[in-house]
Parts: sequence; C-alpha cells; structure tokens
Amino acid sequence: MDRFATIAKKQYSRYRELFFYGIIGGISAFLDFCVYTLLCKANVPYLIANVIGVHCGIICSFILNRHYNFKVKDKTKKRFFSFYMIGLAGLAISSLMLYLLVDNNHFNEIYSKIITIITVAIFQFCLNKLITFRK
Repeated sequence: MDRFATIAKKQYSRYRELFFYGIIGGISAFLDFCVYTLLCKANVPYLIANVIGVHCGIICSFILNRHYNFKVKDKTKKRFFSFYMIGLAGLAISSLMLYLLVDNNHFNEIYSKIITIITVAIFQFCLNKLITFRK
C-alpha cells in the first residue's frame, strides 16, 4: 500500500496544477462565455462582446490562479502584466478565430465562441505555467 500511495502522490503533484488550472479555467471561461452570450443577445457586435468577455475571464482567472492554484504572492504587478499580455494574445487568437468562423464560414457565433475558448485555454495554460507563474 505504501508503494501505491507514493505513486499516487507523485502523480497528484505532477498533475495538480493542470487539474486546478482546468477547474479555474472552466470558471473563468464560463464567466467569459456568459458575458459574451448576454452581450450578443443584447445585439452587441460579437467581436466587441468577445473583448469584454475575455477581459472578465482574464481578471477572474488571474485572481483565482494566483491564490488557489500556483500560490505565488510575490511580484503581483509583474505577474499580472505577464498574465494580461498572454491573455491579450489569447484575445487576438480568439477574435481571429471568431471572425473566420462567423464571418467567413457563417457558423453560429455562440458555438464558435465555445471552439475558441477550448483552443485558447490550452495555449494560455502552457504560456502562463512557463512564464507568469514560474517559481
């Protein structure tokens, strides 16, 4: 049983950050999606709704990841700037994807947002782990 516990502990520590990043990312993506959807339903152009929704998600994600996942409390301004810049890169990718999906391929703007959220989340996890929240 000790061997199993040791292996389980190693696996937990290996995937803990990814697991919690996924949960926090899900919360932040849900906030982004809800803001985006509400604004689209209120006839706000989808690219403007995307900018507002993504910014809400970025701020929520930084606060939750800083406190509960990566647990780094130092250099807050520097880390937020880095996180925000990565978030803006994600916003650029998301906006380009939305434009291509909605305007060029006539996909539904809500379903297109779901596709962009999944794609951008993977990109941002890798960059934030390597840059923003490195110890």
